Amino acid sequence: MADLTDARAGHEPTSPWLVPGRAWYARSVHEVARDLLGAYLTRRSPEGDVTLRITEVEAYDGPNDPGSHAFRGRTSRNATMFGEPGRLYVYRHLGLHHCANVVCGPAGVPSGVLLRAGEITSGRELARVRRLASGVVDNDRQIARGPARLTVALALDLTWNGTDVTDAEGPLVLHQPVDRVRGPVASGPRVGVSGEGGRADLFPWRSWLVDEPTVSAYRPVSPRRPR
Repeated sequence: MADLTDARAGHEPTSPWLVPGRAWYARSVHEVARDLLGAYLTRRSPEGDVTLRITEVEAYDGPNDPGSHAFRGRTSRNATMFGEPGRLYVYRHLGLHHCANVVCGPAGVPSGVLLRAGEITSGRELARVRRLASGVVDNDRQIARGPARLTVALALDLTWNGTDVTDAEGPLVLHQPVDRVRGPVASGPRVGVSGEGGRADLFPWRSWLVDEPTVSAYRPVSPRRPR
């Protein structure tokens, strides 16, 4: 992999971590999306750290993708997507909840990977407390199962828009164990995208780890505006 720095963050007990640098994200959104599966995201806070393993993502390819926020150009809402890769793009969906994306591709060419679901690997009790404050949590697999639940579990909101996930010492860092072993990956239609951008034959751009219980259930979307 390109531009990796050994951070040795120590959030997991058995292996040092590699933190991808900015050049790692300056690639095709589809390459980055698949490589994010099985990677980890750690949110540091005074209350404690929460780490999740990414199990499901969706790719959004800017001007080439009618399902992307950036399809019609730059706005105040999507400006982070046009900036440097390796930043977090956070937006509020339908005025109800937040979703987090990792910006990728060269600066000025907007693309991003939506973090759809993850498995909490450390800090589970803190993540559960955050989730219980906003809704029911039936079991551990539901804590970060879906993009809104994921941001709640990590306590991410609009104030995190633009955060650098390549900073090994930062409050939010994306990292991979040196000896990472990942299982098979599947792909299919994106969730919650209407219109042409939701067509499975043209945009099968959701990817997930096979047989992973935290992956969200797919349901056909009711007609509405593209994301």
